[in-house]
Amino acid sequence: MNRCGWVINDQIEIDYHDKEWGVPLHDDRTHFEFLVLDGAQAGLSWITILRKRENYRKAFDNFEPEKISLYDDNKIASLLQDSGIIRNKLKINSAIKNAKAFLKVQKEFESFDKYIWQFVNFQTIQNDWKSRQEVPATSKESDSMSKDLKKRGFSFVGSTICYAYMQSAGMVNDHTTDCFRYKELKF
Repeated sequence: MNRCGWVINDQIEIDYHDKEWGVPLHDDRTHFEFLVLDGAQAGLSWITILRKRENYRKAFDNFEPEKISLYDDNKIASLLQDSGIIRNKLKINSAIKNAKAFLKVQKEFESFDKYIWQFVNFQTIQNDWKSRQEVPATSKESDSMSKDLKKRGFSFVGSTICYAYMQSAGMVNDHTTDCFRYKELKF
């Protein structure tokens, strides 16, 4: 069975690729989870984050933005001691800041999902990459998304992070054409 070239022989990554990556996402809590994890990944490998994902869910109250928006200095200090997550103060503070911004977007647009999918005209962009070397790190859509998220108070949402988020949330189908998931997700 052919998979995208970035998938290593690790069951966590195989499961993520086969079941989640590139599947159109419309659940607000999972949108927030992906935003936090993609931000945490900055400068690190994705497999590092996937291996810590369950720890993140425990440490960050299952990515409930209402709870995270209320984190105080004591909670931040506790998170900085948690070896199960990336102990980077800027990334932890970003998750809290983003939770507050996320809640404002939900209030304005009724859901984060309605807001975020507008950047791709509410449908998955279908790409036809033959190899992973062809897959871009950014796009005009991720540039627009990044600019607007920053304007709304989000952090750790540069265009590269936004494009990775778009891939994980199924806003773009970046499975390579030889990958078995490419045809399954092409619609």
